[in-house]
Amino acid sequence: MTPEESFRHQAPAPLPSRPIHIPRASETTLSNGLTVVIVEDSRLPLVSYRLAFRAGDAHDPPELPGLTDLLTGLLTEGTESLTSRQIADEVGRMGATLSSGANSDYTTVGASSLATFSDNILDLITDVTCNPSFPENEVELIKQNTKESLRQQRAQPSFLATEMVSRVVFGEHPYSVIAPTLESLHATTRERIVKFHRSKFLPNNAVFVIAGDVRSDVLLKRIESLFGDWQPGELPKDDFPAPPSRASRSAYLVDRPGSAQSNIVIANTGITRTSPDYFPMLLMHTVLGANASSRLFMNLREEKGYTYGAYSSLDARRTAGTVRASAEVRTPVTGDSLKEFFYELDRIRTEPVSEKEVIDAKSYLTGVFPLRLETQEGLIDQLVQIKMFGLPDDYLETYRQQIHAVTIEEIQAVAATYVRPDEAAIVIVGDGAEVLEQVKPYTDAIELYNTAGKRKEKPSAPSDPRGESDMALIVGDWTIDIQTPFGQNIPATLKVWQTEAGLGGSIASEMGDANIVSAALVGDSFAATLSFEMGGKALEAKIAGEVGGTQMDGSISLQDSPELPFTGTKTS
Repeated sequence: MTPEESFRHQAPAPLPSRPIHIPRASETTLSNGLTVVIVEDSRLPLVSYRLAFRAGDAHDPPELPGLTDLLTGLLTEGTESLTSRQIADEVGRMGATLSSGANSDYTTVGASSLATFSDNILDLITDVTCNPSFPENEVELIKQNTKESLRQQRAQPSFLATEMVSRVVFGEHPYSVIAPTLESLHATTRERIVKFHRSKFLPNNAVFVIAGDVRSDVLLKRIESLFGDWQPGELPKDDFPAPPSRASRSAYLVDRPGSAQSNIVIANTGITRTSPDYFPMLLMHTVLGANASSRLFMNLREEKGYTYGAYSSLDARRTAGTVRASAEVRTPVTGDSLKEFFYELDRIRTEPVSEKEVIDAKSYLTGVFPLRLETQEGLIDQLVQIKMFGLPDDYLETYRQQIHAVTIEEIQAVAATYVRPDEAAIVIVGDGAEVLEQVKPYTDAIELYNTAGKRKEKPSAPSDPRGESDMALIVGDWTIDIQTPFGQNIPATLKVWQTEAGLGGSIASEMGDANIVSAALVGDSFAATLSFEMGGKALEAKIAGEVGGTQMDGSISLQDSPELPFTGTKTS
C-alpha cells in the first residue's frame, strides 16, 4: 500500500447531521373530547389514519385477561349495517387497509387508502369503531382460534420465557399477564364484550391522527360530522399496583425436557416511558446489547460462539418497565453463558463506557431515527406514541438533540441504578435436568415450573418417552373435573395403566365411558386419544395435560365441539 493510500486504514468520519423536515401538525379537540391531529403531506396521494385509545390490555378485567384483544379482533367482523364479508369486500375494492389491535397501554383502529377514497375509509373507521355488532358466530370463532393460538404459543420457548419474566418482574401489576387463559376464554360472552366496548371506546380518551394528502379544514368538518354524536364517558384509570421490589437474585426454570437450547432472560425492573432517565438508558442499552455491534453480541456470539445472537432490551411503558438481557444458547453452555452475561452486566455498571462506544451509539440512534419518519405510517406511529405516552409535543424535533446531550457519566449513573445483577430475575426455558446444575453457581433460589406455568419439585428425567421412571408420573387413578362452556363441572375418573405395548386406560363420567387407544408421556406432558360411542357412531377425543406431582391440568377436545378444560388429582 502506497503512502497515498494510507487513508484506507481508517474509516471516514461521519458526515454532519442533516436537518430533518417534519411536517407540521395541527391539533383540535372536539366538543366530546376527541383530539384530532392532522398532518398535511401531499407528496403522495395516500392517507394514513390511526384512532388510538389510552386503554390497552392492562385495563382488561382481572377475571378476563385477553378481553381487549378479543374485542379488537372482532371490530372488523361486522357492524350494525355491514357483515364481515361486506367490510372485507369494500376494503379490497379500494385497495385499502383496515385493522385494529392493542398493546398493554393503548388500543388502535388503523387504516390507509388512496386519497380518492378518504371519505369511504372514514365511513368504515367510524362504523367499526362506534357500531360493531359482535356477531355471536364470530365471537365463538375468535375464541376457538385464540385457544388454538394458545396451544401453539405454549410450544414456543420464547413465549414461555416472556410469560415467566412478566409474571416474576411485574407481580400484581397487570403487565404481568401477556395472554388469556382457557378459563377466561370460556367465561367471555358477547354481552361482556359489548359492555366492555362501551366503557373503553370513549372519545374523550382517544386521539385521531391523520397524515397524508388531505386538507385540514375539509377533513376536520368531515370528522366532526361523523364523530360529533359520540358520547364521552368516565375515563379508565392507571391505578395499578407497583411491581415488587427484589432484594436478591433468583432463577425460574421452565422445564422443557429434550430442549436443545436454553432461552435465557435476565431482567430487572426499569423505567417508565416518560422518565427523565430515558435517553441515558437508551444510550446505555445501545452500548450493552441493542444490535450486532454491541457488547453482548460481540461477547457471546462473536468471541464465544454460544449463540446466534445476544441482546438487551429496554421496555419502557406508561406505568412500569424492565431492562432485559437475553439469548438462545446451546444447552451445554447455559452456565457459561450466564457467566458472560453477568460479566457484561457488571462491567456496564462499574466501568465508564468508552468515548468510541458513545460516539458509535449516538451515530446509530440519530442515524436510524429519520428512517422511522420517512413514510406516513412511520410518522403516524411516532405521533400516536407521543400522545399515548404523554411525551412533549416537540419530541420529534428535539430527539437528536436529546441523544447528543447524554454524557458518559449519565450512562454509568443509570446503569448503576437500573442494571442490578445481584437482584436480577433469571428466567431459563430449557431441559431442566441438563440445566439445573449449571444454574446453581449463580443462585441458590431456583424455582422449577412446567410449560403450563405450574410449580414442580424436580425436573423431568431425560429418558425415553416410554421409560418406566416417566410412566410413574401418570400411571394410576385420577379424579378429574371437566369444565363445560356453561360453567358446570362434570366429575370423571381417569385410569391409566402400563402394558408391554405402552400406556392404556379408560375414563368414566356421566357423559359416558371411553377407552384410551393410544397415549404418551413426554416429560410432564401427557397426550392420549380416546375412543367412545355416541348415537351409534364411533367417535374420538383428545386429551392433553401437564402433570405436576399429583396434579394435572389440561383439556379434552372433541371433534366440532369446544375444548373442555379440566383439572385432576391423582388418588392412587
